[in-house]
Amino acid sequence: MIKAGEIRSMSEEDILKSVEDKKKELLELRCSVALGDDVNPMQVKTLRREIAKLLTILNEKKIAGGVK
Repeated sequence: MIKAGEIRSMSEEDILKSVEDKKKELLELRCSVALGDDVNPMQVKTLRREIAKLLTILNEKKIAGGVK
């Protein structure tokens, strides 16, 4: 799990790239579930939360950038 402090130190481009990678990983997990493979449900939950955390901090950065 990525910590919020680590995400805040990343650039916006890096955060977007990370979101894209996590979404691809989530898609692969969902496909595995659909095919009947053994997948830990916590993995899906963790990935969804990581994506949400990344997008939230990205939004915070955009809002803070517009205020300055």
